[in-house]
Parts: sequence; structure tokens; C-alpha cells
Amino acid sequence: MTKIFKYNKPFTLESGQQLQELEIGYHTYGKLNKNADNVVWVCHALTANSDVFDWWKGFVGENDYFNPGEHFIVCANIIGSHYGSSSPLSVNPATGEPYYLSFPQFTVRDMVKAHGILADHLGIENIEILIGGSLGGQQALEWSIIEPDRIKNLVLIATNAKHSPWGIAFNESQRMAISADQTFYSNTPNGGQKGLSAARSIALLSYRNYKTYGVTQQEEGDSHTDNYKASSYQNYQGQKLVNRYNAYSYWYLSKSMDSHNVGRGRNGVEKALSLVKARTLVIGIKSDVLFPIEEQQYLFQHIPKAAFAELDSFYGHDGFLIETEPLTNIIKSFFKTDVRGKIIELQQTA
Repeated sequence: MTKIFKYNKPFTLESGQQLQELEIGYHTYGKLNKNADNVVWVCHALTANSDVFDWWKGFVGENDYFNPGEHFIVCANIIGSHYGSSSPLSVNPATGEPYYLSFPQFTVRDMVKAHGILADHLGIENIEILIGGSLGGQQALEWSIIEPDRIKNLVLIATNAKHSPWGIAFNESQRMAISADQTFYSNTPNGGQKGLSAARSIALLSYRNYKTYGVTQQEEGDSHTDNYKASSYQNYQGQKLVNRYNAYSYWYLSKSMDSHNVGRGRNGVEKALSLVKARTLVIGIKSDVLFPIEEQQYLFQHIPKAAFAELDSFYGHDGFLIETEPLTNIIKSFFKTDVRGKIIELQQTA
């Protein structure tokens, strides 16, 4: 069940704008041990939520590597997402109406600032393991720079030091699809649904790859001239997101991902990465189109106490959510020995 933390003070965003009050939805699993050294904090990706047991089955759960019997697991819903945190669908106290497109723009650093406030509220001084993939990895990296002494171990999966022109272009294309739907400007909870469906279809192309579609959406026989499996799949995935999400949150969160640049205000990216004190594992996915593996290799090269592992997944960027067994083996290899400054090579067959 989602818990709600209410921060009844003005929350100042990186832009200088303020939210007069902030709500953060979150889940916790397990208990903090006597030494307070069993915290595993999971940062979620774009359209996920704080119920990490639901969306990362096989990796985080009762019988998984990260489990509530051994760990105190925390996952907080990010600012902008309507799954319990302040978002464009929240009521603006100044007007008594939902914000919609008047919600202030926010960045990944603002998400992390909110995480820090929640951690303080929960009495968590140190985070033993901070982990995230994609946008979740961007949050985890930022947090390890903002509060380097708080994070002891860091796991970054399919993420980067700053969002690339390629990634920004994908996000802008999705926003163009949303804004082409005139209902997006109606300021109603269901505004922009057709645009959101099209945006998800665009996004999915970056989450998977040519080979994934070639196998999973291939037609049987050579007679088709319309009504292809791939076409049906894109429509299905678009509607699936519409059924659980909203266009306004998606619009704002895509912009926050674009904002990700650890070098902003820190004398450049490499200088910022040098501030990370955590023992770090960087995991790249060989078939990732959206966050190419070169981006994770760059993190490995410039974070002081880092190791690197390659996840060979058929599923592209989404592989970190699907390939939970090899992902678990990689992390086991990292934590069972003091692996630093090395490339982990044999973990997937362990």
C-alpha cells in the first residue's frame, strides 16, 4: 500500500519556483536493523511507481536477492508522477484546481532533493545500497553526488551522466505527439490520451530494438498486406499506458529526464563524477539503443571506485526489467568480493 509523506513547507525547485506543499508517495518493505546498515533504496524509472515488488519481480521481492527478510527496502514515487506524489494532477492550493500545465518545471535534482527529505523523515542516515535504472539511475547518480557521504554502495543500470541529444530527440518527438492532440490543452484528467498513446509507441522503439521486433513481431507467411503484428503491438502498448497513466505527468517527466546533466554548475561532468564516494557498480546493456553502452563505460571510467558489467539482453533497454536472473548474478559477483576498477566478465554464468 502506498504511504504518503506530506512536507508542509514550501519546496523550492532548482528553477527557483516553489511548490507550497509537497507530497511523496512511497513504499517500504522489511525493517531497519540495529546497525541501520541494511537500507536498499530503489529509484524508479519513467512511468513506474513506488511499489517495486510489483514491477521488478525476480530481483526485488520476498524470495529475491533484495528481500525484506534481510533488507529495509525503500522506493519513493518521483515528483511529477501521479502515483502518490505531487504532480500536474495535484490540486494547486492557490486556485483549488489541478495544476495541469501550470505545474512548475522540475529536474532530476529536484526529485533527489525530495528523496533526501523523505529519507530524513524515515530516520535513514546512511543508504547501504542505492540502485536505479534509466531515469532511476540518473536519480541515483545525482544523489550520490549531492550527498556522497550518505551513499555507501551505488548500482547504476542503463543510465548516463547527462541525457544525450539522441535521448532528448526521442523525448521531444513524444511531446510533439502529445501536443498534436488538442485535448491535451483542455486541462482535464483525460486530456491528451491519443497523443500519449502515440508517444508511448515512439518510446517503445527506443526501449527495444530491431532484433527484438524481428523475432517477437515477425509475421508467419508472406501473405500480409495490412494488419501486421507489429502494428497491433504498438497500438496495444500505447493503450496499455493510457489505461494507467496521464499525458501531463508524462510530458513533465520527459522534460525532467532531458534536464539530467551532472556537470551543470559543477565545473563539468568529469569533475562531478569524481565527487562520487560510493563503491559503484555500473551495468550496461549491449543491445540498448536509448542509453548505448558507451554511456555506462564513460561512467565506469570517471567514477573513482567503480566496476563495470555488461548485460547481454535480447530486449534492449528494457532488459534490466526483464533479465532479472543475470542481473542478480552480476550484482552477486560484485558484492561477494571487493571488485573495484574492474570489468566483471563471468557473472552471467555463475
